[in-house]
Amino acid sequence: MKKIIYASAIALATLILISCDALLDVKPQTDMTDANFWNTEQDLRAAVSRLYTQLPALGHDARADDKFGRDPDPISTGQRVTPVTSGGDWTDPYRRIFQANNIIEKAPRASVSERVMNRHIAEAHFFRAWEYFNLVTRYGDVPLVLRTFTNTQDPDLKMGRTPREVVIQQCYEDLLFAARWLPTRAELIASPDNSHEFHRRRVTQSSALGLMVRIGLHEGTMRKFHQLSSDWQAHLDVSIAAFERLRDEPGHGHDLYRGEGHRAFLGAFLEERNVENPEIMFGKALGFNGAAAGSAGNIFTDFSGLASGRFGFTRAMVDMFLYADGLPGSKSAYYLPAADETSFNSVFGYETNGVTPNGHPRDPRLTQTFWRINDPDDRTEVVVAGFGIGWQHRQGENYNFFITSTREPPGYRLKKMFWGAQVNRDWADKTYIRWGEMLIAYAEALYERNGAITDAQLDATINALRARVGFNVRLTNAFAATHGLNMQEEIRRERTVELIGESQRYNDIIRWKIAEYVLPRPFVSIRYFDHEAGIPITAQQRAERLTLADGTLDGVFFYPSVDMYIQEKGDARRFNPARDYFYPIPTNEIAKSDNNIKQNPNWD
Repeated sequence: MKKIIYASAIALATLILISCDALLDVKPQTDMTDANFWNTEQDLRAAVSRLYTQLPALGHDARADDKFGRDPDPISTGQRVTPVTSGGDWTDPYRRIFQANNIIEKAPRASVSERVMNRHIAEAHFFRAWEYFNLVTRYGDVPLVLRTFTNTQDPDLKMGRTPREVVIQQCYEDLLFAARWLPTRAELIASPDNSHEFHRRRVTQSSALGLMVRIGLHEGTMRKFHQLSSDWQAHLDVSIAAFERLRDEPGHGHDLYRGEGHRAFLGAFLEERNVENPEIMFGKALGFNGAAAGSAGNIFTDFSGLASGRFGFTRAMVDMFLYADGLPGSKSAYYLPAADETSFNSVFGYETNGVTPNGHPRDPRLTQTFWRINDPDDRTEVVVAGFGIGWQHRQGENYNFFITSTREPPGYRLKKMFWGAQVNRDWADKTYIRWGEMLIAYAEALYERNGAITDAQLDATINALRARVGFNVRLTNAFAATHGLNMQEEIRRERTVELIGESQRYNDIIRWKIAEYVLPRPFVSIRYFDHEAGIPITAQQRAERLTLADGTLDGVFFYPSVDMYIQEKGDARRFNPARDYFYPIPTNEIAKSDNNIKQNPNWD
């Protein structure tokens, strides 16, 4: 385990992190030492601001079955090995945890009111819970460190792993403290400096409660389906209760974003103003609309990543979207078999021109999630919440991005959360927790806890998400029974299509215990058409990647259609359910603990 202590604070509370491997260094780095820093509200705010700036970016998560990159992901394919060290997954979270601990310990020194002091301590509690939950989702049991260290001989520096239940209960405790002392959304909006880029996305009571919704759902279902313990209902109760506080208590005021007309789903991720967008519950502020930005590289859906084609989404994700009658392809009268498609746009319900319906309409979220050829939103005049979202803004022409090369694998390109015109010229806030997630999480928690869900509860959750985009076919118990739908599967389907691209899918397939079924499968990409390809594939690619008329390639069946592009074949993918549901702990951390930290099963 990486041992970090805080030696001093430098200007603006950028606390110096010193490794215990280098022994304790208490020499001040500037005149602003730890002894004379913790005095004012400004000091506290500056210290906590560091937690926001160090919040990891939502990266291009290719660990699950929804997305792939140019090269196979080692976690997705089951090819990873036990690392010696792991900065982003283990060491960096502990650095941020120790920073939060330092704030919790030192903030009481400041000459401020109890309310001011506890508000900033509450922020540190929120971030500590955030980091510990993410560690638990990867590793299970992890060392629970709730204080700083002043002595390199402290025995807790070599502590072993704490049971996940204890860690999760600490997360709940931290978040309940945060929910008591943080401002409400209404108070944040009413603050005179609510437009300040850090203030705009400061955590609120609803951020803490929203994280409790997420943690309770994850832990409840993880314990239920992995049979980790018999108390899984208690965690689902935490999730349900946290949501009902969000829904019922005054001051939170969250709702689905409904601006921008039929593009409301797109606007939910781009409208940055607190007053105008009640959907965002926790995010990372990255400047104002119209502000200059030096690089697009830090933007979640930057042009150089998802947009230019270095990542693509699988056909399996597109197939998740229902048809206009509220039914999946296997049951819908609108279903168009892939073998009968005539264009890349066929699966979206349109002809090649991008605007003429082909008689096979889908859930409107499909065309607000992925780009299609000649997409009507790919025009200069299309602006959503101040952002020009089209590709033309970047390319200066109608760029056909469904190309195939070693740099850009063919796949469905994410439109949701994309702002083409502002690349290198603007930032958009990154959304980490939003009301749409809360609705679908509540529906799932209710169903998994009770084994049933009422039509009224479906209307308040799943059907509200559908109605926001004009998909007005209600999911009800009678509808499910009439059409032979499994309610659990339909709730999971709604979660998948609503949250696609938001880095939730991997944790979902882990907690549902379906990774062993979905990850070893081949990754089927687009149906390929020569007349629409920006760069036609070679004869070798055709022989190696495209299915034959019977849906096979090299004698193996992949998908019921000719010319389906196989991005990753199943024989190169594996998942060991006795090992791969948890990350391997870096060997260096085990050694530093004098082997008090034990490796996860079957990673030795």
